[in-house]
Amino acid sequence: MNLDLTGKRAVVCGSTQGIGKASAIELALMGADVTLIARDEQKLKNVIQELGGKGKHSYLVADFTSPETLKQKITEFAATNAIHILINNTGGPPGGQAIDAQPEEFVKAFSNHLLCNHILVQAVVPSMKKEKFGRIINIISTSVKIPIRGLGVSNTTRGAVANWSKTLSLELAPFGITVNNVLPGATMTGRLESIIKTNAQKNDKTFDEAKADMIKEIPAGRISEAHEVAAAVAFLASPAAGYINGVNIPVDGGRTGSL
Repeated sequence: MNLDLTGKRAVVCGSTQGIGKASAIELALMGADVTLIARDEQKLKNVIQELGGKGKHSYLVADFTSPETLKQKITEFAATNAIHILINNTGGPPGGQAIDAQPEEFVKAFSNHLLCNHILVQAVVPSMKKEKFGRIINIISTSVKIPIRGLGVSNTTRGAVANWSKTLSLELAPFGITVNNVLPGATMTGRLESIIKTNAQKNDKTFDEAKADMIKEIPAGRISEAHEVAAAVAFLASPAAGYINGVNIPVDGGRTGSL
């Protein structure tokens, strides 16, 4: 099985922590040249030092709350660098019921996720077509299969990204480009810790009690680590995954109650 990414350039968003960082590490170990994108330059420098492999690694400082700046930076980078792999990964919007959300909350989430993802795709696809190799992987959420209570804006936005992704998979397949989604379940990241704290406060429980309640819903009996989700991302980015296209792959320990 060909998992070698030597000579391939991977752009990884949200890569200074959590699943994004873990994905960057896995891709580097598979031989890819990795370009990190995040808003904190010092954290980017720190992650660069952690990347293994023999690739030439770099970073771009960009904030997804400023789509025009992101567009400028990724367009300039893509003009002089062939990009073969794009990992779209953005932190989710705050929790809350959909009915209580203000319109501007949906607009902000739509911009941070779908619009910024689209800007990145438009910038990298020309080189993917030229190289006749492309992997676009969107890290979303299992909420695209079953909505998660208390994450109204996130559920709505993630669903839009999933449908956008499926559409792109049909349009780009003839050029050797695949577009897939990885759907993390409960993964021990800063965002999950925040969700557990919120659940604990809402139900008058301790953090450990709220965490135990969450684990009870997972057939695997535990919360995953970021590197386990990153393993799925890395495989989809490899030459071996060239015929996998347009799918949503849950990495959730069997928690999602749908096919």
